Formats: sequence, structure tokens, C-alpha cells
Amino acid sequence: MSSSPLQQFIEALAKEKGIEPQIVVAALEDAVLAASRKRYKDELLRTRFNPDTGEIELCAVKHIVAEVTEPATQISIEEAHELYGDEAEVDMEVEFPRRTEDLGRIAAQTAKQVIFQKVREAERENVYNEYSDRVGEVLTGTVKRFEQGDIVLEIGRVETLLPRKEQSRAENYNVGDRIRVVVKGVTRSTKGPQVIVSRTDPALLIKLFEQEVPEIYDGTVMIRGAVRGAGDRAKVAVFSRERDVDPVGACVGMKGTRVQAIIRELRGEKIDIVEWSEDSVLFVTNAISPAKVQRVTIVDDAERVMEVVVEDKQLSLAIGKKGQNVRLAAKLTGWRIDIKSEEEKRREVEAQFFDLALPATDTEPAPAVEPEAGAAAEGPAEAAEGAAGAEDAAGDAAAGAVVGPAADVLVPAAEGTSTGSERE
Repeated sequence: MSSSPLQQFIEALAKEKGIEPQIVVAALEDAVLAASRKRYKDELLRTRFNPDTGEIELCAVKHIVAEVTEPATQISIEEAHELYGDEAEVDMEVEFPRRTEDLGRIAAQTAKQVIFQKVREAERENVYNEYSDRVGEVLTGTVKRFEQGDIVLEIGRVETLLPRKEQSRAENYNVGDRIRVVVKGVTRSTKGPQVIVSRTDPALLIKLFEQEVPEIYDGTVMIRGAVRGAGDRAKVAVFSRERDVDPVGACVGMKGTRVQAIIRELRGEKIDIVEWSEDSVLFVTNAISPAKVQRVTIVDDAERVMEVVVEDKQLSLAIGKKGQNVRLAAKLTGWRIDIKSEEEKRREVEAQFFDLALPATDTEPAPAVEPEAGAAAEGPAEAAEGAAGAEDAAGDAAAGAVVGPAADVLVPAAEGTSTGSERE
């Protein structure tokens, strides 16, 4: 038996909009009901889809009562007995068929509007439910248009929004370009659900590594953290579950092929791949990469503050352009980093040792002589005190650049040291 034209319409509309056929059927029932109310104003109407005939049936519903007070919606028990026999009882419902063929042009227009509204609502709810479960997933979209700095992408049948704040400053796009984005969230609005995507979220970097590195995809290598200064630099902390697998080498790939594919996707963004460690000192040492660290000291374990000393020539590299390298390292490790050059640290220790040596005797003041570099080793007690004083003062922000997970770089105050921006 072939389908009726209405059934074919229901199936085609459901397939086109990506919704269930039952939703289209419910919309048609509501549409016929809304269109019929103008013709049968006082009656209580009901509609249902008959799959056997493939038509929407309309009927007036009346309640069986002992005494009729509203003829439009009630029928007496005596009249019900005449129509339906002794089976009819008080409080039962009786349906009377009504014609739908002659409802008129206005009723048909009303029905059309109801159908589109119901289908659009169902389509929006379907989009919300689908993409709210896909947050963090990487999708490929096509640039459709630009709206006041924001980019509208088309992903399948859905338009998504790439806000200006979620765009990398190193990237420029044209209409028709295909780009990969990560789903950041779905918001409800009067115009329907809005899917928000991002090019700056660290989740995009993580997903790209999962796609390019098989060891990450199968769980052999784990990403323990990722931070980005979108368009400039990113840092990824990786850890291997197997002793024989080098996590950094697996991510870099043969001659850098794996990481280069990700760098190309991110339009040249530099990526530092560092090995994660349970040892906080070792982890911070790795995170300062590509700068080489001389020594790391925990200044305050409770406040998570560390002092990092690097060679004089490495200070600019360690701080990075506008403090970006050390800021990303602090954000990746969760430690505030007080970074200093060897020259700054030497001067700091000498100054503290000199301050301690001033009140040597009450009768004769100590000569104001600049101590030699090895003077701290002459007196064991004085050397111990000097070292303790140096360690107590290591958290002083004026002595170096202190960076926290969400802090900016402070300009080193030592003489002869330029800021990160001056070096750049």
C-alpha cells in the first residue's frame, strides 16, 4: 500500500529538518486544531492523525451529563443512550466528526504558520541537545560571513559563532575558508540556540595532539596540562605511562612531523612540549623551556612560590616576549615563579651578607669594604646566616620578576637588567 501525500510530506520534512516524524505529526495536528477554532468557535475540538487513511481527523468532544447547561460541549445522558446505547454513562466523552475541507484560505495560512513554528522549535531543541553533548569536540566549519568582528561558521546545517575574543590574532580568514574549531558551549536565546566555537581554547590544542599522535589517542602518553597565548606560544605537559616511551619524542614525531602539522593548523604558533613530573622543582625546570635553568628553590611551599635562577644570557629567553614564556610556565605548573639571573642573585646575596656584617663590634665599626665573591665562605656562622637571609628575601618582588599563574611579569629591579619588552 502506497503512502498518502500527507505521509510523504511528513517523512520528507522530518528528513530535511533532521527531526523525528512524530514531531511533524504533532505539528500538523496542532495546525489543524488552530485553523479550525475560527470555524467551530464554541466547541471543544480534538485532532488526531490516522495512519490508515493518512489524514488529520478533526472532531468535537462533548461530555455526557445528567442535565445540559452548555450545549456546545455537553450532551444529555438520554441523547447519548439514543446514539450509543446503554454503554453510554455520565462523565464519558463522545466525539463528533467535523469537516476540514472547507476551512478556507485564512485557516490554511494559520495552519502553515503553526507548522513552521512547531518544526522550527523542534529543530532548535534538537540542535541544542546535539551540541551541548559535543562541548570540547573539534569540528570543521566553513566561513560564511562576518558580523562586527565575529565570524559565522557553517557546520553541517548549523550556523556557529566564532566571537572575536575566541579568535587568534595571528589568523585572518576569508569567506569560504575551512577551519577547525573546538565547541566551547551552547547558549539559548530568543533566536534559538547559539553554538559558540573557539580557536584560542587549550582544548583545541589537546584535541589536535590526540588526532596527530597515536600514543596520546591510545592512552600511552597523557597530556597533563596545556596553556596558550593564542597566536604566539603554547606549552603542553605530557607524561608517559610506559617507561620505554619518550612522551616528548612521541609528540614531536620523526623530524618534527607531528608537531609541525599542529603548528601549521595554528598558523605558526610556537609549541613547547615539556615532560610532566610529580617533582614540582623538576616540572618547573622543564616548563621554563627553552631557557636553561641553573637552580630552582622553593621559597614558600604553602603559597606555591619558587625562585628560578638562570644564566645572565638566558634571562631574556626565560622571561620571553612581554613575559609570555614565564607567565605560561607559571600557569602550566600552578606555581608563582620568581625568576632571576645569576648576577642579580649574586648581588642580592652580597648585599644581605654585607648588611649582616655591619654591626660587627660596638667599639669599632666594620670597614665599609665591598666583600669579595668568596667572602661568604670565610666564616661558617656568617655564611650560614647570609644564606638564610638570602633565602628569606628570595620572595621579594623587587629583586626579580615574579610571575603567578594569573599574574603579569614584574620588571627586574637589578641594575643593568632590561625588561622583556626591551630585549625583544
